[in-house]
Amino acid sequence: MLRGRPERELAAWWEAEAVAAAKAHAAKEQVRVDPGSAGEPERKAGEEQPKEPTPAQPRAAEEGDARVPPRPPPTLPMYQAKPMSAQGLYPYGKSRSKGRSCKRSSDRSEEYCPPRPVTVDSSKARTSLDALKISIRQLKWKEFPFGRRLPCDIYWHGVSFHDSDIFSGLVNKFPGMTEMVRKITLSRAVRIMQNLFPEEYNFYPRSWILPDEFQLFVAQVRMVKDGDPSWKPTFIVKPDSGCQGDGIYLIKDPSDIRLAGTLQSRPAVVQEYVCKPLLIDKLKFDIRLYVLLKSLEPLEIYIAKDGLSRFCTEPYQEPHPRNLHHLFMHLTNYSLNIHSGNFVHSDSTSTGSKRTFSSILCRLSSKGVDIKKVWSDIISLVIKTVIALTPELRVFYQSDIPAGRPGPTCFQILGFDILLMKNLKPILLEVNANPSMRIEHEQELSPGVFENVPSLVDEEVKVAVIRDTLRLMDPFKKKRESQSQQLGKPLASKEEPSESDRASASAGSAHPEAHLPSICLKQVFPKYAKQFNYLRLVDRMANLFIRFLGIKGTMKLGPTGFRTFIRNCKLSSGSLSMAAVDILYIDITRRWNSMTVDQRDSGDTGWSPGLGRSHMPRSNWAREPQLLSLRVWSLCSATREAEVVRGPRTAMKSGPHSPQLEKALAQKRRPNTAKNK
Repeated sequence: MLRGRPERELAAWWEAEAVAAAKAHAAKEQVRVDPGSAGEPERKAGEEQPKEPTPAQPRAAEEGDARVPPRPPPTLPMYQAKPMSAQGLYPYGKSRSKGRSCKRSSDRSEEYCPPRPVTVDSSKARTSLDALKISIRQLKWKEFPFGRRLPCDIYWHGVSFHDSDIFSGLVNKFPGMTEMVRKITLSRAVRIMQNLFPEEYNFYPRSWILPDEFQLFVAQVRMVKDGDPSWKPTFIVKPDSGCQGDGIYLIKDPSDIRLAGTLQSRPAVVQEYVCKPLLIDKLKFDIRLYVLLKSLEPLEIYIAKDGLSRFCTEPYQEPHPRNLHHLFMHLTNYSLNIHSGNFVHSDSTSTGSKRTFSSILCRLSSKGVDIKKVWSDIISLVIKTVIALTPELRVFYQSDIPAGRPGPTCFQILGFDILLMKNLKPILLEVNANPSMRIEHEQELSPGVFENVPSLVDEEVKVAVIRDTLRLMDPFKKKRESQSQQLGKPLASKEEPSESDRASASAGSAHPEAHLPSICLKQVFPKYAKQFNYLRLVDRMANLFIRFLGIKGTMKLGPTGFRTFIRNCKLSSGSLSMAAVDILYIDITRRWNSMTVDQRDSGDTGWSPGLGRSHMPRSNWAREPQLLSLRVWSLCSATREAEVVRGPRTAMKSGPHSPQLEKALAQKRRPNTAKNK
């Protein structure tokens, strides 16, 4: 009978029947209504929320309302009465609010409703998988070891940002970080800062880039030896793309035949060797500290409170021609020393060939060493190094994840290798974009038979770093904190809460991370930003470069953008007209186009000290022109903001090097002082 009616008449009939049923039900139950609760019945403390709607004036639905349609009229049992949108539901019974409700009523505090667990894609984790699994299990999050069709909250990559295409969530790699921390690129980046702030960046050894600066290296060493025949330096050669100690060796003279072989095979960095390191048990050691770069804009840096100390396996002696080939004496790389017969595996954090850094500090403290001073110098070294790397990192980030386009949020754990000198001054050896997070080591059971054995020292340090990195990057952290604060407030009820309410409130207010230890990562920036912001000169230049790009997503600055840059930075003057600016732009373009492939690959422009460039893979050549221009603009801006920008031949003017070399170079620069000014 009702099937032939129009939809409007049917909806009106449903509404009339629903109102009649609601009135009848209200009269039967005789529920007292509190006029101050927007038509909802007043309930005593501890009483459950009624499942049927109460008589109320029509109002808009509120998020969190949970309503059940009224019972159908007895005269028409075949049809269920469905309230209209005035009762908070659509005509077909679908609630406007999405998700489950956690709100009981308007005069009660919100019940704790934990958000869904954080999802982590670990399909690309590789060697850090075991430590990551333990961390996820401790956090009670959800892991997807084989990936997921739907987006995850966090993606954990093992090698680089480009392990897979990601358009949302968080990923534990920055684009361009692998290229930026290579030995040549790191040396160039630190060299620029040494030009501008020589005293602040004296923690990095004097370096020469091979093959580009081989002639400069030979000339400077010969000059110093001619002035002081007693000077007998030692140099260490590090291949640019090497890792785990591969290809590293020591030399006493540039004429070493192995150096010539390096020139023909692959680029490298040659540095002055630190001959007087701090020794413990007559062994040389270095420190692996884990640093979290949480974000680039704003810059946030965290340092792990504990790290690893990796020892050589032969007693140390100062280098001389007879022991230069003793790698187990001079190189602290774990991957090398583990093959030594003297390597000691230990479950104790204070013994063996790998120990915790905290155990070293305790030992130094017992000898009267000022540990706070050591930590302060290390923190300063880390912040200054990251500041040197951030300008080009921001350019890489803008290229891969342009502003206004979908993309993930990046963070990354870096491994800083630091050496303490005999006077306790920290020296930066290198920075690792992919520090090893393995928590086991290979043990030879019989000749040729190996077994992976858990390493308690590695697990204690590395699991804490990964777990607390995830805690800091938790996408639901703010929501959990706000709910915990709301649960801390007293219940807004007129009557005393019952024992059941007290028990539920105390259970809900338990912090989700209460079972975890305190976070092992300490924020150092922006906490100490006031002491280091003056060093961010080149970083501000990178901001200018990105700001004056004509099109978002492109990294090539056209002539119009270049003119705008010069004009807004007030670089034009009587000696630099806008016509000269156009000529400068044309000159930059011609110089780049005339460069050979080898020059582009090595980053050797031959005319600018630059922002630094690594030997990049051929797939990244397209990024070079904008960075080449960035070098020129950095030079222009630095000329105005710094009094003197020294040329490339005086770039390596600071560092923990021998006094003979510094004295000789100072004497060579002295006659040209007036000319340079």
